[in-house]
Amino acid sequence: MKQLNQEMFRATSANKWIEEVKDLPTPKMLFSEFWVENEICILFADTNVGKTILAVQIANSISRGIPVDGFKMEADKQKVIYFDFELSAKQFQLRYTCKECDEDNKYYKFDNNFIRAELDQGFEYSEKSTVESIINQIELCVFETGAKIIVIDNITYLNDDVETAKLAAPLMKRLKTLKKIYGWSILVVAHTPKRDLSKPLTINDLAGSKQLINFTDSCFAINKSSKDEELRYLKQLKERFSPKIYGEDNVVECSIVKHSNIIEFEFKGYGIEQSHLREKSLEEKEQRIQEAKNLKEQGWTNVKIAKQYGVSEGAVRKWLNKEA
Repeated sequence: MKQLNQEMFRATSANKWIEEVKDLPTPKMLFSEFWVENEICILFADTNVGKTILAVQIANSISRGIPVDGFKMEADKQKVIYFDFELSAKQFQLRYTCKECDEDNKYYKFDNNFIRAELDQGFEYSEKSTVESIINQIELCVFETGAKIIVIDNITYLNDDVETAKLAAPLMKRLKTLKKIYGWSILVVAHTPKRDLSKPLTINDLAGSKQLINFTDSCFAINKSSKDEELRYLKQLKERFSPKIYGEDNVVECSIVKHSNIIEFEFKGYGIEQSHLREKSLEEKEQRIQEAKNLKEQGWTNVKIAKQYGVSEGAVRKWLNKEA
């Protein structure tokens, strides 16, 4: 066997591992149970649902040391660096401006702990940047600021083809390595392809779900409610350090509101996801039943079909037993 210069693994008893880390502090909540310290967390939603608004609001909360109303935040006030690949500086400014206010209140005053970063235009257009080079620059920028809380909005910018395993896995592995080396907490904003609004949110709605989710600690999503154009709900989809509190029977309901010079999510309460979903037409229901029957003939299990449609196995059994 070839002799290695350095051992790759450290192997010891499970009891010793527990003994070594038992006195380390428990990670604190950054945004209730949705995101806690030392996690890579993914927040995703469809276009124009408000994922950037919420991501900025969370970063703003941590930078001020004040929790978002209706949510918990246990961490101390600290620096947050927000990598904005979504909005231009002017678009960002307009979003946090009140045109009708007097000069003193015209612009929202962020805490100096909130650091926004965007690609320099000269760098962006002078060379074809690879994912690796951008990640290297992110590492350098974060290191220079001393921040431990990082928001990346939107991961699709790093590569349009991020949903493929070939590119998504190395990207998430690199972020996971940086998290481990520096003790960072990373919120990655992502998107979902156009989806059926009558179906519950699942991890499968995330573009590139399998490869992105495999390397994350937690994940939550925003969906638009069918009740009201401005009503949204937040649903917990993956968790490691914290329990699942906000599942389909206890989603968090919020509205998007503009208060003077800031636009933000306003907590409304809790609800059941089903009440926010669009009601299927009779034709759509019949089509879904037929699709389920076709999948069953192809060898799919009831459990797999149920996961595909975001329903219970019992519902699938009823579909399959229904006569044409």
